[in-house]
Amino acid sequence: MSKILQEVLAANQNYAARFDKGGLALPPARRFAILTCMDARLDPAKYAGLSEGDAHVIRNAGGRASDDAIRSLVISHKLLGTHEWFVIHHTDCGMELFNNDIMADLLSKSLDTATIDEHGWHDVGAGPGSAEGRYINWLTIKNQAESVTEDVRRIRAHALVPKHIPIYGFVYDVKSGKLVEVPEAINAGRAI
Repeated sequence: MSKILQEVLAANQNYAARFDKGGLALPPARRFAILTCMDARLDPAKYAGLSEGDAHVIRNAGGRASDDAIRSLVISHKLLGTHEWFVIHHTDCGMELFNNDIMADLLSKSLDTATIDEHGWHDVGAGPGSAEGRYINWLTIKNQAESVTEDVRRIRAHALVPKHIPIYGFVYDVKSGKLVEVPEAINAGRAI
């Protein structure tokens, strides 16, 4: 058993011993959802003032409005009653450090973890790799405000998203902990 597995199971055992949240309702109590990045430096519960059961938090690399993220938002509203959504990207995001071609090239060489230095990304694996990475849009980011706005627009334009749901767009600053409003995204996400 790995050290990490042991730590997680021990932490869960302690958590379960004091667990008192078994009576929480299935729908989120505060009726909103957040789409944000999986970056370990982001703690949506802290930056948005959440407790268990308050809101849905959907996370993926970059906090992007992928088909699966939109699927989750639609379920969040249609079946569980959320009526406000937040798209929150963040500064210093790893999704700004590569593009589709770089990722596909790295994966074509090996599936092992790559390294990065001042000269760029380097594959250090022994192989084999796979060409399958060429068929995925990795939804990388060139500009945070633009990507937030793009994602809010994509969600707003989706045929399964009701027009009365406001969609807010922010960039979380990893240095200050502040949510910075993206005016273009806020405007694009206005409820109708």
